[in-house]
Amino acid sequence: MRENYDVSFTQDRELSWLKFDERVLDQAAISTVPLFERLKFLEIFTNNLDEFFMVRVGSINEMKMIRNDHRDIRSDFTPAQQLMEIGLVVGPLYQKRDQVYADLRQELADNGIIHKDMKSLSKNEKKYVKMYFENMIRPILSPMVVGKQHPFPHISNKDLYIGLMLKKKEKLSFGLVPVPKELDRIVVLPDKEIHFLLLEEIILYYCENIFENYEIAEKNILCITRSADINPDDEMYETSDDYRLHMKKIIKKRGRLAPVRLEFHEKAGIELTEYLKEMLQLTDANIYESQTPLDLKYVYKIADGVGKNRKKLFSYQAFEPVDSPDFNQNESITKQILKGDKFLSFPFESMEPFIRLLKESSRDKETISIKITIYRLAKQAKIVKYLCEAAENGKEVLVLMELRARFDEENNINYAEILENAGCKVIYGFDEYKVHSKVCLFTKKNIKGIYYITQIGTGNYNESTSKLYTDLSLMTASTEIGQDATKFFHNMAIFNADGDYKHLLVAPHGLKERLIENIRFETMKASHGQRAAIFMKMNSMTDRQVIDALSEASCAGVEIFLVIRGICCILPGLKGKTENIHIESIVGRFLEHSRIYVFGAEEEDMKMYISSADMMTRNTTRRVEIACPIYDEHIRHRIMRYMEKLRQDNVKARVLTSSGEYVYKPQKGYTLDSQEYYIRYAAKRKSETKTEQISILRKFFNMFKKK
Repeated sequence: MRENYDVSFTQDRELSWLKFDERVLDQAAISTVPLFERLKFLEIFTNNLDEFFMVRVGSINEMKMIRNDHRDIRSDFTPAQQLMEIGLVVGPLYQKRDQVYADLRQELADNGIIHKDMKSLSKNEKKYVKMYFENMIRPILSPMVVGKQHPFPHISNKDLYIGLMLKKKEKLSFGLVPVPKELDRIVVLPDKEIHFLLLEEIILYYCENIFENYEIAEKNILCITRSADINPDDEMYETSDDYRLHMKKIIKKRGRLAPVRLEFHEKAGIELTEYLKEMLQLTDANIYESQTPLDLKYVYKIADGVGKNRKKLFSYQAFEPVDSPDFNQNESITKQILKGDKFLSFPFESMEPFIRLLKESSRDKETISIKITIYRLAKQAKIVKYLCEAAENGKEVLVLMELRARFDEENNINYAEILENAGCKVIYGFDEYKVHSKVCLFTKKNIKGIYYITQIGTGNYNESTSKLYTDLSLMTASTEIGQDATKFFHNMAIFNADGDYKHLLVAPHGLKERLIENIRFETMKASHGQRAAIFMKMNSMTDRQVIDALSEASCAGVEIFLVIRGICCILPGLKGKTENIHIESIVGRFLEHSRIYVFGAEEEDMKMYISSADMMTRNTTRRVEIACPIYDEHIRHRIMRYMEKLRQDNVKARVLTSSGEYVYKPQKGYTLDSQEYYIRYAAKRKSETKTEQISILRKFFNMFKKK
């Protein structure tokens, strides 16, 4: 029997996610954000929306077919109701995007970067474009007409096509032209300024030349979005093949799954729309018309093609992560960590000390083994290079590679093969759980015996995203944490998800339970009249048990401050439910990605963790995740400073209201963008004096005091 949940202080996760993507779109509309960066935010919004349809709408559609009486535990919506609500929100988002795009297109034109249309070309420009079409485009086109000899073709996921209704002797036929991927999307016109057309626009214009024996009744640029939420553990994919081969087959299936959205560029004709609805088994609710190009990835090429000076003018000020002053460039990384825990804050500080640790350990005589969990890697990964080098130097190298990292499966499969060929032992985790933890264990031996260096972080071992995402990384020589990490890798190797750990919190069995214990301990303190506080930072909050525990804590008087970038299913500020909960979201230059959990309003009893886990059911119960306690006083102070600056942010931060809307914070007397602050601070940071540490602590604890 379904448990009854109180949904008076919660909201639907899908609608919350769409609000997050709207906050991304809002960045594209802010005039103080540089022009090219606004273009990128527009593309990120579009890419996010594509993934939302592929993953979330795809899975809701499947749930609707399997069990339409299912009700969401946060909104009480059935799948059909969720899809209806999504449609009501997405339509206006398309309109908002069109307006933002129109504004940006005009601003680009004002600066000499002009997206032309075929009708506005001069005589010489038309001559050039026609010649380009005949010589470069037409020879590689593959047009088709659907009929007895050519049944309705497969339309690939997220590829661009020209769709047409063709007329011949009063008979209508469907025509299709795939937009070739081999050619550049941007066709630059021969001019002093940057004037360009998009490839699909040229093909659309010259369709009469392509189908010269037909009359064209309707034509449009179109794109199909298909469900991509393949679960490798579904019974329908049972196989006895090698797991890596199994995943390769699943990736291929993704492009052929059921359509969930049909997009047209500009208004589509009735005949074309009705025909595609029938052939793709879609309804009007699945169809969207956009004045914005359907694929915006070309905007990156615009920025790269304008020359260094103009690119610099319209982009964020150049920034490179700094070398952390906590590390001596001329001393062994291992020796430095043995003297005391080390900590990195990305993207403000470089990932290089960890790369150096890996390189150093791949070559030194004391390293016995290196064990690491990998979820996502850069396309060119130094980490793989040094893991291979370690194996070739006779070290034991164990890599737990997660092949089911959505949309990175192919990259991970390729790296798994490279690592195996170099002599690394590669395992692929559990059938039931994705391994999302970020842990690397170096086991070493000297004359005194075995010792450990353990690195645990909030983000992936990805040199590229470490320059774009805010993440935290701890490196420690703690014997206790090293022993826990040893036990963790042993349990992973024997597929045991139920391990018992003294210091690390490990999902799926232990992490959520321990965090809820900490929430309840604060609840108990507050109910006895003691000061109690909780600070949590994460990407998303959907786990119903955690939400209910926080509500209980709020009712007891615990002051709760949450920084949640994306989905947030708990509504703050509701009397008798969540009145002591304050929630903010920060969307800025960098992707907020770090997860921090802090319990306690006084330093003496404070518990602090960094983690790979969001408070989402998929993370807490269906993934292997790790939260690591922070014991080092200096590092705790650094994290407190970070949380204090997040709290002070009144430029990029938005406050979640009890109605589910996000509002900007007032700017009273000062403005502070926490990310820009840390760009400057990282460059000049020195070890805090005792006076400064006390000041940080006072500010941090005061943020929980009621006004």
